[in-house]
Amino acid sequence: MILSLIFYLAGCQAFPGYDQETQVGMLVETTIHDQAWGQQGYKGLQTIQEDYGVDIYFKEGIKNYTQTAEAVEDLVNKGVDVIFGHSNIYGNHFREIHQAYPEVDFIYFNGEFSAENVTSLNFSARAMGFFAGMVAGEMTETNRIGLIGVFEWQPEVEGFYEGVIHQNPEADVDIALTNSWENTQMALMFYENMSEEGADVFYPAGDIFNVPVIEQAQIDGNYAIGYVQDQSSVAENTVLTSTVQKVDEVYRIAMERYMNDNLPGKALMFDFQEGAIEMGEYSPAVPADFQKEMRAAVEQYIETEELPN
Repeated sequence: MILSLIFYLAGCQAFPGYDQETQVGMLVETTIHDQAWGQQGYKGLQTIQEDYGVDIYFKEGIKNYTQTAEAVEDLVNKGVDVIFGHSNIYGNHFREIHQAYPEVDFIYFNGEFSAENVTSLNFSARAMGFFAGMVAGEMTETNRIGLIGVFEWQPEVEGFYEGVIHQNPEADVDIALTNSWENTQMALMFYENMSEEGADVFYPAGDIFNVPVIEQAQIDGNYAIGYVQDQSSVAENTVLTSTVQKVDEVYRIAMERYMNDNLPGKALMFDFQEGAIEMGEYSPAVPADFQKEMRAAVEQYIETEELPN
């Protein structure tokens, strides 16, 4: 018992801001059951609970400012100390709210706004898009590739195009944007149009619609690249690889900084070098020699921060 108490106290001393009563909340724009971004967010929240023994809360379907304001008020009334906004939309919402809750730390993904009690977590997604593009460029048989994204600002969109052209200068990349993470119907319409035009490899870079697009690609005998999670389990032979964003690791790092009173109140960037992004499992359809080439390219990027182009 004495040894256990010593280890417990030592653990608490490692985090100057540690408080047994710390409570953490998360706002999700969509759902935690999407097999992509929302689910990864909830996994990150669970990691925080497991590592730090804090109480956790989450709220789904929080899309606009009014909903965010009401959700934040409810969480604060429950005693929540840290609120993660699991989307870039919460940047503008927290900009309006944060001064009313100076005792609360707000953390959100993919934005530029920051303040004394607001921190932005950002994935440097251009490289992961580039590596996905290399795989697509290598594996296409028709030299037609489809990218279905959501917003033009997604760094992985530009990165994917660059990666395709680097690996296969003869390939054409069709790019379509849904302007909604949830518009599965539009994404599938884009997929159908691209497939009819001859595209045989697809990168559905969106939260909700990526799995339906992968499933349709499997039916049609096309290839796809997974997004956010390793989605090889969705269709092993269809999913060539995945661009995996390890949200749980980023959440863990952010929470560790909070516990150490070291949240900077600014934008933080995470990439392969921090272990926050990685490539998923490769399909058996991807030649072993090319898998080896890809792993070498990723390792070089981790060491030098330079892409192959």
